[in-house]
Amino acid sequence: MSTTLTTTIAEALLNGKSQNTTEKSEEPYKYAHLMPFYSKDKYPPLEPFEHIDPGSRALNHLNPRSFVDGANVIELTPEFGSDVRGVNLATLTPDQKDQLSLEVARRGVVVFRDQLDFIDRGPTFYTGWGRHFGRLHIHPTSGHPEGVPEIHLVYKDANSRFNFEGITTTVWHSDFSFEVQPPGLTTFFLLSQPKTGGDTLYASQVLNFRSLSPVMQDFLRTLKATHSGFDSLRSTKGGVLRRDPVESIHPVVRRHPVTGEEALYVNKQFTRRIVGMKKEESDLLLNFLYDHIAKSGDHQARIKWEPNSMVLWDNRVTAHSAMSDYAHLKARRHGARITPQAERPIPALASMKME
Repeated sequence: MSTTLTTTIAEALLNGKSQNTTEKSEEPYKYAHLMPFYSKDKYPPLEPFEHIDPGSRALNHLNPRSFVDGANVIELTPEFGSDVRGVNLATLTPDQKDQLSLEVARRGVVVFRDQLDFIDRGPTFYTGWGRHFGRLHIHPTSGHPEGVPEIHLVYKDANSRFNFEGITTTVWHSDFSFEVQPPGLTTFFLLSQPKTGGDTLYASQVLNFRSLSPVMQDFLRTLKATHSGFDSLRSTKGGVLRRDPVESIHPVVRRHPVTGEEALYVNKQFTRRIVGMKKEESDLLLNFLYDHIAKSGDHQARIKWEPNSMVLWDNRVTAHSAMSDYAHLKARRHGARITPQAERPIPALASMKME
């Protein structure tokens, strides 16, 4: 679902059409109150904060997966991704939310089916849910429900077209990796969708790193890279850039604070250069890693959307891409994302200094 970032994927580029009005329909649109609103507010720079991952508390539970007891859990691949039926996310206790955080960290991405109860509880419930997992990130350009800037919306009406010049709409990325403290556990769901199309691809950056040779792993652990929001945060939809873009330096290999797993942390959307390398050297290495991420189908999972599904992924250890293949179907696609921030990326190499 990733469908996530407005400037990232095709859903952001709607040929200038307004998304603040509902299409003509025989019945009022159920989720008209969640249509994109583009405020003119200006946001100050993000301040550092201490993040304590809720999954760390679940490590002490006698059964840290008890929240899925009795549910039907299908592993999408042996080591990455799960599909769950029989869990109502809206009714989880705080302890169960901690377990959920740990489960998503371990599996990378988990889709929960039949979540109408959650979806129909509305934006105040969404923000309360998200704050359990971290400080909520506010998208600096995208639309949001009026009065609730913490909910990032993606929207394509039935008549909008995509504006792409490339041969594919696949854009692998990790949301907002240019922030000093990028997102952690992320929640996304669709309010309206085409009958087919619009799937989301996910890639395990843990498996992508693990599959490299020990020599390459050791080398990558020593590297840092620049991630930039300057190119991507163009004010394409609402006409306002509400927070100035930033650029941050992160380790090329980060360590998850709860699982301890190492993961590649580069993506073609936001990573710009390996620190200390000449441009040609940096481009050679980064393009190799981007190619590795894109081609490693054995480290990927494809989520097919069903009505009332919710996808949760750990943005620290996965990459994802929307599939924008449904414009000709003349269907609305309307999604909402809840994006808590996490810690500043922890280098896999303990001796690395990130000042």
